[in-house]
Amino acid sequence: MTTLRVALAQTNSTVGDLDGNAATVLRVASAAAAEGADLIAFGEMMLTGYPIEDLAVRGSFQRAAAARLEALAGDLVSAGAGDAVVVVGALGTAADGRPTNTAVVLHQGRIVTRYTKHHLPNYGVFDEFRIFASGNDPVVVDVAGKRVGLAICEDIWQDGGTVEQLTDDSLDLLLVINGSPYERGKAPLRVRLGAQRAREVGAPVAYVNLIGGQDDLVFDGGSFVVDVDGELLASGPTFVEHLLVLDIDAPGQTVVRDAAFTRRSDDTEQMYDAVVLGLRDYALKNGFGSVVLGLSGGIDSALVAAIAADAVGASNVVGVSMPSVYSSSHSRTDAEDSAERIGLDYRVQEIAPMVDAFQGALGLSGTAEENLQARVRGVILMALSNTEGHLVLATGNKSELAVGYSTIYGDAVGGYAPLKDVSKTRVWELSRFRNARALDRGEVEPIPENSITKPPSAELRPGQRDDQSLPDYELLDNVLDAYVENALGREDLLASGFDEETVETVVSLVDRAEWKRRQYPIGPKVTAMAFGRDRRLPITSAFRESDAD
Repeated sequence: MTTLRVALAQTNSTVGDLDGNAATVLRVASAAAAEGADLIAFGEMMLTGYPIEDLAVRGSFQRAAAARLEALAGDLVSAGAGDAVVVVGALGTAADGRPTNTAVVLHQGRIVTRYTKHHLPNYGVFDEFRIFASGNDPVVVDVAGKRVGLAICEDIWQDGGTVEQLTDDSLDLLLVINGSPYERGKAPLRVRLGAQRAREVGAPVAYVNLIGGQDDLVFDGGSFVVDVDGELLASGPTFVEHLLVLDIDAPGQTVVRDAAFTRRSDDTEQMYDAVVLGLRDYALKNGFGSVVLGLSGGIDSALVAAIAADAVGASNVVGVSMPSVYSSSHSRTDAEDSAERIGLDYRVQEIAPMVDAFQGALGLSGTAEENLQARVRGVILMALSNTEGHLVLATGNKSELAVGYSTIYGDAVGGYAPLKDVSKTRVWELSRFRNARALDRGEVEPIPENSITKPPSAELRPGQRDDQSLPDYELLDNVLDAYVENALGREDLLASGFDEETVETVVSLVDRAEWKRRQYPIGPKVTAMAFGRDRRLPITSAFRESDAD
């Protein structure tokens, strides 16, 4: 009986880097061929990077992508993978000249066939319906005597289309190539969906996903295989490159070669790893080998410093303490403690002389005087970036961003914001997790306990604490989760049990801060509703949902 050996290659791609992406395909395909793979599958638009947005409609890029694909077919032969059938996501062209999101089948130095994505998502982070032309026809490939149906990502999320067309095709395998971004809690949904489609088409489903960061998206991998009954047979790791190999024997029978389930990490661990990978790839893919951040001694900057060290290496992280006359002694010592624990390049730059110079010329008071301190700190970080070539990291979290608790051109300065989609309560969760991971590994905890437990404060005036201006963070995050994540209106929030004063305070702050959020640096999307990508809020407090009935 013929056995089909399938290799699911979850790999990292870069938008527009045709040569680099092709080199990754060749390297991994060669390794899969050495494992005896008959079918080697890569993720959605692996050759071009994903999502490529309007780059897809640029004629010069279309021609370059087509030429690189043709060359890749021949290069696979030279790499020893010519006898395997290779499925790679690439850019195609429809009959009317419009670009397509395509799965291309390569074998023995030539392009055998192409499958064009049927369902083009037009929600959340996706804008494919505007860019691509959709396909209509199913594609079944004969590999080692087995019938393999093809699908691309959204095709299995929507009813109809290729899945419905393949239900009576006597498949031995449904292969799905994906560019599915990470969101907290999303992985189990994929497996359940794969199981549902397996039962519908009467064949096992092999799901291969990209990994890596691209702008604000992070692809988490987690490739998996379910059998014809929907039982999970194997799952790959998340956030790392991996080759998952499986054997298919008789129809409906799937055996995973050297099967060992990758331990399923919990939501907090996955979110931490997503933020680390997002920062690493954003820095490296944009040509930055090092980062710089303000190290205040508070929990946010301490967590960002730990994330940065995990992403690019501690020796490539510059932490700058920039104390003012209002900075507490524990802020200085906690910042130094954080730097020593991590082993980063720690520097101290007093800001009082610069603040005094501005004050002497401007005579500011109140909020303007407080914000001046943050803006001076922003100038220092940007000066280091310009002088030494570091990527500046903004350290604000989602809760602060939601209510406008950040200073434009001050602590909002930066090229990337690792905690942009991480609420304050989850900042504490991630910090506890990272310290626990260090202990498990026999390492020093990177985040000082005092940074975790002390009351949060911006320290821009004497005795300042966050809870003087904002509700307790646990309460604040509960209201924000309802208002932002679940889109509840004022009446819904009151009906949910939140008191009227809290609701009015939080909702008003959120609505008034939209202009600030639009100017905040990019950061990794890790929830279903991220600022800047998914959430459109009013830019004027004149709007009230009760007036929109």
